[in-house]
Formats: sequence, C-alpha cells, structure tokens
Amino acid sequence: MSKTHTIVRTSRKDVVKSVILSLIDQDLRKLSNRGHRIAPELQILVCLRFYATASFQIVCGDLLNVSQPAASNIVANVSRQRHYIKYPQDMISHRAQFAQLGQCQQNPGLRNVDGVIDCTHIKIVNTPGVEHHEAYRNRKSYFSVNVQAVVGPFGNFMDIVARWAGSTHDSRIFQMCLLRTKHIQQQHTGYLIGDSGYPCLRFLLTPGGTPTTHAEQVYNRVHVKTRNVVQRTFGRWKWRFPNPLLRHLSRGLGNKLTTVSNIIVACAVLFNISLSTNDMMPSYEEDNDINEEVSYDESKNEGTTDGFAFRNTIISNYF
Repeated sequence: MSKTHTIVRTSRKDVVKSVILSLIDQDLRKLSNRGHRIAPELQILVCLRFYATASFQIVCGDLLNVSQPAASNIVANVSRQRHYIKYPQDMISHRAQFAQLGQCQQNPGLRNVDGVIDCTHIKIVNTPGVEHHEAYRNRKSYFSVNVQAVVGPFGNFMDIVARWAGSTHDSRIFQMCLLRTKHIQQQHTGYLIGDSGYPCLRFLLTPGGTPTTHAEQVYNRVHVKTRNVVQRTFGRWKWRFPNPLLRHLSRGLGNKLTTVSNIIVACAVLFNISLSTNDMMPSYEEDNDINEEVSYDESKNEGTTDGFAFRNTIISNYF
C-alpha cells in the first residue's frame, strides 16, 4: 500500500483535486482556523486524513496550524455532502448488468433488478444525544448504528440510510424509509433483492422457502448470487476505511450522533468516487464464493399476497 493510500485512502492526487474538490468547493469556503480562512483543498485533506485514521491528534500533527476544533468543524462540514449516491440514469443498462451478475451456469439472471438491499452495523461509543441509549445496543451486545444500503451491480452505493439504532430490525428501517415510498408510488419501476430478513413484496424479492421444484432451487441460487454483491461491497467499504468504521467511528468528533451519520454517508460517497475513478485499495482479498450456500428460515418467510404471487410468477416464467 502506498503512503498516499495510507494517509488519505486514495492513491491519486488528481482524484482529490478534480473530482472530490470540484463537487463541494463552493460549500467549503466559509470555515476558518483562528480567524483565517481555510482553503477548501486543505479541508478536503483534513477530512480524508481523519477518515483514514479516526484521530484528530494525528490530523493536527500531520497538518500544522490547524487546531483540533477547526479540524472537528471541517470533518462535520465536509461529511454533510451527499453527492455521488444516486440511482443511475440508464436503468436499462443497469438492469442488464444485474441480470448478467446473477447468471448461474446455464440459468439466466433476474430481470428488472434495481438494486440489492441490506444492512450493516457501524460501531459507536460514548455518543451523547442518544435519547434511548440501550436502543443502540444490537443483538451482538455492542452499540451501533444500523446502516441500510442499496448497491448496484458493481458494488456502488445507490441509496443509504445511516440514522437508525443498532437494535432496529432491517425490515423496520425499510418500512420507514423514503425508498420504499418511491417504490410504492412507482417512481422506481424495478424491484429490489433482499434476504429473508425482509418481507416479500411486489417490489422486493426475497429467497423462497425450502424448494420443492427444480425451478425453485434455481431461483434461490440465482437470488443468492445476485444478492452477494452487497456483502462484498460492505467488506470492501470497511476495508477502505478500517479505523473510522471499525474502531469506534465517533471517536474525537465531540461524539455527536448526527456527525457520525454524516461521516458514514461521506465514506460511502468516497467509496463510489473510488469506483468511478478505478482507484481501489490494494491488498483486499475478497471471497468470490461468499455465502453461496442457500439457507432457509421458514419462520421469516413473510410478505404480502401480491409479493408472493409476483415471486411465484418469476419462478414459473423464467426458471
């Protein structure tokens, strides 16, 4: 790993200047450090350095004449930017790529897939402003934010929600999110792929129960192969930002939960930029066969009548 990768988690200076800075330059011109304006370029570097280390002490030691309060304000301000997380304009090509992703031997992939949805936990510590602190204790007994994300066929973030307590179930987050409303209103005309923790809906396909036919077996295999992209994305994302995402992300931020949420989203933005500029981290070894085995939990086979009917139609027509 190069020194530049270690410092700011990106290896190319042109990415910082021509892509990241151009997105948010006008939003970064108001912050000051002891009465002196801080150049947007320096603000970006401060923020990237913090994302790579999760330590304001390291940031202030590396960048002279930047006070810790100023560095904290920079991270909070830059992290509010949400560019680069959106659905693609060319949905026809996008869905074709998903269909190719899910191909299993001689069997076709799923058609009209908009994205794959899942949640992942980001650890937090000593976070004031949390009204019901125990609500943030997840089932693995540590405090976290449960982050919902929808990813594309190349592992890019298309939608992210980073504000729910760790004890909140994945299906509850989806039930309350804007994305679900958009699907109900048919602003998005395709469907999502999710695991058995979600209900089977007309716009959210989950795995089938224990298969009784060959078509059902094939559907489940294709479903798993398509869905694995979100787990690979979470793994690569956390590998790129190991300290802030795995070692107490809120450390040194004044521990404000809103800032923690903004940083999570900002790291997703930077991950998307790294994909679009082909600037991926070296040394990450992913298991291409991740979670290829299909497991069934009949107790979680929930959904709506039209959701089950839609899934059955896909199974009978395509597999």
